[in-house]
Amino acid sequence: MPDHRARATVSSRRELLAVATLLAVPVAVVPGSAGDPTLVSLWGLVGTGAVGSPFGVDAYPVWTYFADGPRRFGALPRSIRVWPLATAFHLLATISAGGGVAVGREDRRVTGGLLLLAAIASLWVGVGVAGRFGVGAVSGWLTVLPVGAAATLAVAATAYRGDLRAVVGRG
Repeated sequence: MPDHRARATVSSRRELLAVATLLAVPVAVVPGSAGDPTLVSLWGLVGTGAVGSPFGVDAYPVWTYFADGPRRFGALPRSIRVWPLATAFHLLATISAGGGVAVGREDRRVTGGLLLLAAIASLWVGVGVAGRFGVGAVSGWLTVLPVGAAATLAVAATAYRGDLRAVVGRG
């Protein structure tokens, strides 16, 4: 049965806040052997429980990872090469929703679609990290938590579901 309620034409401030908050949600959480997890964020790696660092946190920005790495970008695993794409999709979704709030111009289908692409890219990064963490073992897949993909899918499903359904002709 079609939904006859009026559909919003632009994102609300609450939806913009939800989309922007995803920029701070870790892509994956990798448990540490001493109980101190490493957070794989859109912006880099954040290690907790670091000895000798302020607040016990050690940050390794993604741009440093790519700039200082011994291998060229094309030689990196695909999941690592997708990492900047995940960041870009999240940023573009935030800009799209922000445009709706700031100037009243947005295509919510684009914002929702960017969130879906961000979720897929984030999941790809998380699965890649899990494969390296568990050295291909099933235990590695079950240990790394892909919180970024789950959170991004949740925002897309709750805020932009009707707009995404309209894309496939079901809205």
